[in-house]
Amino acid sequence: MATVLGANSVTGGYEVENSLRFSRASSTGLQLDLGTPTNAKKYTISFWIKREVSGISGEIIAGGADASNETFIRMNGNGLFQFKADHGSATGWQTTPNALGRDPSAWYHYIAAVDTSQSTASNRVKIYLNGVLQSLGTANYPDQDDAVGFLNNDNVIHIGTRNYDDDIFFDGYLCEFVFLDGQTLDPTSFGEFDSDSGIWKPIKVSGLTFGDNGYYLEFKQAGTSQNASGMGADTSGNTDHWAVASLTAVDQSTDTCTNNFATMNSLDNFFSGSAFTEGNCKIVTTNGNITYNTSTIGFSSGKWYMETKLAGSAGFTVGVVRGVATANDNDNKLGNRADGFSYDDGGAVEGNGGDLGGSFATYEADDIIGVYADLDNNELYFSKNGALQNSGTGLALTAGTYFFAVGDNNSSNSSTYEVNFGNPVSALSSAVSDGEYGAFEYSTTITGDSVSKTFKALNTKNLAEFG
Repeated sequence: MATVLGANSVTGGYEVENSLRFSRASSTGLQLDLGTPTNAKKYTISFWIKREVSGISGEIIAGGADASNETFIRMNGNGLFQFKADHGSATGWQTTPNALGRDPSAWYHYIAAVDTSQSTASNRVKIYLNGVLQSLGTANYPDQDDAVGFLNNDNVIHIGTRNYDDDIFFDGYLCEFVFLDGQTLDPTSFGEFDSDSGIWKPIKVSGLTFGDNGYYLEFKQAGTSQNASGMGADTSGNTDHWAVASLTAVDQSTDTCTNNFATMNSLDNFFSGSAFTEGNCKIVTTNGNITYNTSTIGFSSGKWYMETKLAGSAGFTVGVVRGVATANDNDNKLGNRADGFSYDDGGAVEGNGGDLGGSFATYEADDIIGVYADLDNNELYFSKNGALQNSGTGLALTAGTYFFAVGDNNSSNSSTYEVNFGNPVSALSSAVSDGEYGAFEYSTTITGDSVSKTFKALNTKNLAEFG
């Protein structure tokens, strides 16, 4: 049975509209001062998460009195979910499931249900992943009647970073963040298995009882104030609104557990030391490599559009590739592959291992390159700042499964580039819709001497209808 809401899944029923995108590079987070809890020994935490990169630990939620007395949930660098408490000189506790959550293309649902009043240690903490109770690789349970930092009166609690360690920021997306004070609930209160696909999906939780310190974060607002109009607005009815740290309106995302957007694939990366930020939609490469990265979602039919902005330096290329990269693609230009097609900043257009010619403009920092992949007719088009290149004549593709790709074509330079699959990481001046779920700087419809086609943002809802 499939239990991960992955790159090519289809859901129905309850829809989640927004997530919040967190970034270590921008030191983003949310903060709340706690009041008196309903029950400091019993609570449930539920959230959906889409990770950014592997190899780096990131705090999801943390609360406590000081650095030596803090309870936190984190995803470590290997994709392990860690639920841990430090108690100063006293013995702390930690529970860690065996299952890993390190696929950057997938949304995962985690639940931590706690009741430290239980006499049986193994009943005090239960962790669920995508609706399934998890076996624990580390099972050091809290003492009976332990009162943890998430609920103690006058503690400060953070989402996206640890209270007392500014280096442990979370990179990625969170949505449907629920905290119930005074209750331990199982997964059926938060989700269900889809009857057709068997995939775990969310259900409406607004009817739950949240308790005195409970909250429900839907991230529906784009404001930065600590009120009902802010990104940290609590919609449980408790008005436990969160303060915002370094988050802006563009961090409110439409990439959610019910509409999964493509990003760049941090696991399909052959740049030495490159950095992925902004939900895997901003990449800084280092010099010494001529290679590329691919999107997390591929396509073999339909018409798909993406935008890329070169934010700095040169030696940049963008296009599509049939199949994902392999280790042999290190120091291999995108267009040099027999199944790769690219348009670089010098105006060169390459594909099938050679120069394809054509009349393409050069581009530089802050220019936006559009890529239009038509897999219904196996044709590829490019634009610069909305202007269609090559007089609207498309490049011929061979049928197959393609991925969008961006990278470097000069080993002497490093590059910084942003990609937009309809879920931008920078503010748009025009915010043009694809007519469905995507937002771009320029139109997704192209017109030329012999062409008029409309393309869509690459996400699971569009794939279900147009793929």
